[in-house]
Amino acid sequence: MVKTLIILVLLFDGTLVKDKFELPIAMSVHECLDFSEKYRKTIAVYKDNRFYLKDGRGTLQGFIC
Repeated sequence: MVKTLIILVLLFDGTLVKDKFELPIAMSVHECLDFSEKYRKTIAVYKDNRFYLKDGRGTLQGFIC
């Protein structure tokens, strides 16, 4: 069971950051990946073939469950 979601963010200065997000409940890897897809829609916007974070820090590169 997975309890943490790692969000890979590429900052505009070129730094790769691993943001840790504690999941509200333990879930399977498949459920975690489904959750990450929904979470992505809340934190990023798709433009020019990239997902830009709404907070303006950089681009979303992926998730690790």
